[in-house]
Amino acid sequence: MEESPLHPFELHNYLTVNLGGLDISINKAVIMMWVVVGLISILMIMAGSARRLVPGKLQSLGEILVDFIRGMILDTMGPDGMKFFPLIATLFLFILFCNWLGLIPGTYTVTSQIIVTAVFAGFVYTLSIVLGFVLHGLKFLGILVPPGTPGWMLPLMIPIELISQLARPVSLAVRLFANMTAGHTILAVLFGMVISLPVYIGVLPFGATLFVNGLEAVLIAPIQAYIFTILTCVYLGDAVTLHGHSEHAH
Repeated sequence: MEESPLHPFELHNYLTVNLGGLDISINKAVIMMWVVVGLISILMIMAGSARRLVPGKLQSLGEILVDFIRGMILDTMGPDGMKFFPLIATLFLFILFCNWLGLIPGTYTVTSQIIVTAVFAGFVYTLSIVLGFVLHGLKFLGILVPPGTPGWMLPLMIPIELISQLARPVSLAVRLFANMTAGHTILAVLFGMVISLPVYIGVLPFGATLFVNGLEAVLIAPIQAYIFTILTCVYLGDAVTLHGHSEHAH
């Protein structure tokens, strides 16, 4: 019986733990998240502790990451958005490293789980809504009215804008989940096909499969982390500046 290409996404508990009816069992995804948090922490601590006038490799890498994340925030939220730097940096680095480490055979791609991406998206969107009402009160409802909308069009535009707002966390979660799942499924199918071929025939397809894997590591994984993070910046920026229609990052 052939193994399903979705088999790598299945999770089995290594240790079943229930806390007051809440399932907090330990599985491969949980272990991968621990590994990702540990690697990021070690990398940034080492980069920060190795500060020199002439930057070394780790310090340069840390500075590049910080400057890149800082640029995302300034481009979408302005200087006031720097207060969200810890949140944005954590999201970007966590998703990026989850995507990268998931490409290593035998590991697990945490971002291929819809529950993980849904929790992130739900948290980000809820934070933007709460922040909007805290900063602007009921004026925040103005995000449902596009600038320059004639009064007679409000009954039509408000429901459309409301649906658009409610679709934000869904699209944010599904985009990352679907792209990572699709990419890894394709790789699983390709590797499965190559393994089933005789060695003298499978050399070229194997090389092509490695190329696709490298392409995902260099392009897909970072781009998906960037898209999720930049949209997070846009949503928070909308809440801060009360402009609900700057979703240019889509």
